[in-house]
Amino acid sequence: MLTADAARRSDAIAIARVICIIGVVYVHAWTGLNGHDLESLRGTPQEGLRWTLMEIFGRGAVPLLGLISGWLVEGSSRTQDWVRHVRRKARTILLPMVMWNALAILFVSGAAWALGLSAPVPQSTGWMFEELFIASRNPDINVQMPFLRDLFLCMVAAPLFVRLPAGVLLAIALCAALCQLLGWGPPVLMRASILFFFVMGILARRTGLADRVASLPFGVAALPFILLMPAQLTFALLPARALPGVEAAMLDLAVRVAAAMFFWRLAWSLAGSAARGMLLRIEPFAFFLFCSHLILIWLGGPVLGAIFGKLGSPLYPVYLLMQPLLVLAAVMILGSLLSRTTPALARLLSGGRLAGAWAQGRLLAA
Repeated sequence: MLTADAARRSDAIAIARVICIIGVVYVHAWTGLNGHDLESLRGTPQEGLRWTLMEIFGRGAVPLLGLISGWLVEGSSRTQDWVRHVRRKARTILLPMVMWNALAILFVSGAAWALGLSAPVPQSTGWMFEELFIASRNPDINVQMPFLRDLFLCMVAAPLFVRLPAGVLLAIALCAALCQLLGWGPPVLMRASILFFFVMGILARRTGLADRVASLPFGVAALPFILLMPAQLTFALLPARALPGVEAAMLDLAVRVAAAMFFWRLAWSLAGSAARGMLLRIEPFAFFLFCSHLILIWLGGPVLGAIFGKLGSPLYPVYLLMQPLLVLAAVMILGSLLSRTTPALARLLSGGRLAGAWAQGRLLAA
């Protein structure tokens, strides 16, 4: 039986996943423009709105998801058996990643071939291998998937991490932060910051940090993010004021830490609000949303873009603001249909979250 605090913490973790993954959609929102055209619109109100949404709602997403994964694995008894632990994570993280990457090639590259969609197409067997397994570079289609790739590697090492003393874990986290600042990591880790936040999640559970942040007044927890985000936006939107590489990376990491704290406190508040029930009903679809949203954006973006227009068009801001909700609606419909018609496939593609897995407990689906 969960205590009231433990139950609210469980709900807050589920809600944090929802708000963070919805935020990720803003990072990959359809614009209808290539990189050169996007750069030419830098400084315009619509491009400023897009960057603001990306920075505010997308900035804390991956860090907080990494922290939550580390926090959960520290409290799991399943790490005692390394083989079973890795087998389970291969089934719930690695295999869905590869399957979704294969679906991305099938549908997105297929649409490029058959319908003329402006999208990447297979160039070689090496390209196919990298798109599927993300062995040494970031993919061209499912650009969000390096998170799952690096998270799986963190999970492979998790049985060792949870046995290490706090001082050693802190040293690992600091090394990962340094690698992030210096741009080191590939091909071992695509993003060293994922290891940093994963290990910090383990330390957060040992030190009770999550509960301490949850007990802060909302304004206090939000203050670092409120102070740092304008600086991040200034440097992002005004290239003339761009920071040198290491300084920019330091600011970026600081913003991510502040954002993770803010969104965790926000999730804790939402777990005690009237929005709790609606957000918890969405949570089983969150992993499905994370994995599938770019496929839907590649395919559906141009269709709705024909109505609302590209970035710079009068109606585009409405489309931009609606994109996460539109993608979420499509995901919930697709996920529900799969759960009813092919529950085994739904369970596989959702990392075990759909087709009955929800009843087994949110905290076990790290």
